[in-house]
Amino acid sequence: MSNLNSSLPLAGVRVLDLSRVLAGPWCGMVLGDLGAEIIKVEHPKRGDDTRDFGVRIGSTETAYFNSVNRNKRSVCLDLQTEEGQRIARELAQQCDVVIQNFKFGGAEKLGLGYEQLKEQNERLIYCSISGYDRHGPEAARPGYDIVVQGEAGLMALNGEASQPPLKFGIAAVDLFTGMYSAQAILAALFERQKTDKGRHIEMSLFDCGVMITSYCGLESMLIGNDPPRYGNAHPSIVPYGVFDAADGPVVIAVGNNGQYERFCRKVIERPDLVEGERFCTNVVRAANRAALVPELTREIGLRTREDLLQRLRQAGIPCGEVFGLHEALTSKRAKEGGLVTTFMHPEAGSTHVLAPPYRFDGERLPVRSAPPQLGEGTHDVLQSLLGVSREQLAQLKAEGVV
Repeated sequence: MSNLNSSLPLAGVRVLDLSRVLAGPWCGMVLGDLGAEIIKVEHPKRGDDTRDFGVRIGSTETAYFNSVNRNKRSVCLDLQTEEGQRIARELAQQCDVVIQNFKFGGAEKLGLGYEQLKEQNERLIYCSISGYDRHGPEAARPGYDIVVQGEAGLMALNGEASQPPLKFGIAAVDLFTGMYSAQAILAALFERQKTDKGRHIEMSLFDCGVMITSYCGLESMLIGNDPPRYGNAHPSIVPYGVFDAADGPVVIAVGNNGQYERFCRKVIERPDLVEGERFCTNVVRAANRAALVPELTREIGLRTREDLLQRLRQAGIPCGEVFGLHEALTSKRAKEGGLVTTFMHPEAGSTHVLAPPYRFDGERLPVRSAPPQLGEGTHDVLQSLLGVSREQLAQLKAEGVV
């Protein structure tokens, strides 16, 4: 185990991240944020696919890549070569965790499958991430977030009723799969303290996609059909959603009947909307939303955001502004929370990196290192863990292995 970052929860845990794109790298980054040493293996020439996705930063990075690869070292290995495979196996012997999302059977072809690595390291925790159940008939199907969003029913619950099926604005299935995978790895690390044995964890995008349908999924089973889509509104709470004030959108979340009464009397000054039987409880408000919402929308539209938010806060009603993404990340709230950090960059001058969301004992866990340039850690990692000299590294580079 590594001796790095001794004050962090996963200090001493070393992870070999053989994954690429999003779900696997997100899993690795979560573990890295918590203090694990992450060795990210990439192809020597092209690196991770996401080094070519979106807005470029320098010659080898992009905003997409940087969003899922902080707190890692990049080691270049051509795993299609025998020497590259040998080095990867040796690295795995020095690690506590391996993460991979090769196509089904791909890791085994490279000599990097669980059973193959377990022979040399019985304590190894090995996480395989795939598109579909590795024990089912679709095991060999590649997994893509947008496909699974469609197949898991997520698109059918997103957006307005008048719209066609709509994907989430982020790759939600990939990100949740990465988080679920990290949770499973943490559980296996905890168990290993008692058993001194590793585990093979198998995660699939489709399984995680179905899981995050959550209460919507269970409601669909109860009613035997798709639940209605309400866009920004709530299926069972009224008023609850995004409304247009005179000068821009606001979020208003009236969570109970007491809040609704204060909303009508103190915020929009329409006591008639709470005194009748049609709107006095949330159950009847939801049933009569077609009559109620236009009245509320009209009243809200007569007032400015500042006036509305002040009244809502005074009445103890959850509310907020609707920011643009850049506006949110540059807001006072985000700055004071330290959620966006800046690192010097050898080519771009500087680059932004999102900070981990975790706080331990009042302190936010740090971004210990910016997302790596391609191969920046190759020599240091191979030298420290495997004793590879600069001369040997030069030879491996000449052979195209690193």
